[in-house]
Amino acid sequence: MKMICGKHTLDLSSPIVMGVLNTTPDSFSDGGSYYQGGRLGLSLVLRRAEQMLGEGAAIIDVGGESTRPGASPVSEQEELDRVLPVVEAICANLDVVVSVDTSTPIVMREAAVSGVGLINDVRALERDGALEAAALTGLPVCLMHMQGQPGTMQSAPVYEQVVAEIASYLAGRIEACEAQGIGRGRLIVDPGFGFGKTDAHNLALLRDLSQLGSLDIPILVGLSRKSMIGRLLGREVSERLPGSLALAMLAAQRGAKILRVHDVAETADVLRLQQMVGE
Repeated sequence: MKMICGKHTLDLSSPIVMGVLNTTPDSFSDGGSYYQGGRLGLSLVLRRAEQMLGEGAAIIDVGGESTRPGASPVSEQEELDRVLPVVEAICANLDVVVSVDTSTPIVMREAAVSGVGLINDVRALERDGALEAAALTGLPVCLMHMQGQPGTMQSAPVYEQVVAEIASYLAGRIEACEAQGIGRGRLIVDPGFGFGKTDAHNLALLRDLSQLGSLDIPILVGLSRKSMIGRLLGREVSERLPGSLALAMLAAQRGAKILRVHDVAETADVLRLQQMVGE
């Protein structure tokens, strides 16, 4: 299938790569790496975006608010200051779909004006005004499942049937979007690995990921460098590439169409080999 993302078109007939570009100083994986003297270095950010595009990223996902477990919220203005210059620079210089990772209505609206092609919301448009703001942009939206909020989501997550409950939640958010005029052809779903889920929940979700295909909406998965890899394999963040690639392959085999990753070139190689074997 194809999805219109602003001036670009995404081909989702086979899995594609979304490259992570965090502009937060406290991201769990690459926090602060684009800052110089306490200020965000646009040249560093643009260079990284260009590198990811060359490595095979079909989407560059720009985020200005950390959603790692225990993260604190930022003000609207601070998020705008972190995101908009980056979005504007990438859209002006690179031919790639830019996604904005935000739950904040004003950031959605301003980023759309700046040229982004996709809204990626970990709160599934549940913040006040987010549903209306996303609808007004006319852009596709990724809806993610999260039990709780980033500050407390990993305290004690509980499910009776994790996959069924996530599917039910996402189905409800799809209905809410349709009621607001955001058609199914503009929607992507993300089961939210690591967002209010134990390692056992994450493994069960990955094992039965194909069940979310019943929603008939493209699936985005973010498993890159996740803490679960560290706990299950005893690996620090810098040592999680093999685990990340294994999980990316497993997710793609189970129906994921977009893989949100930090290691673009390596993941793109995995997908290319998978497609060669499948042909």
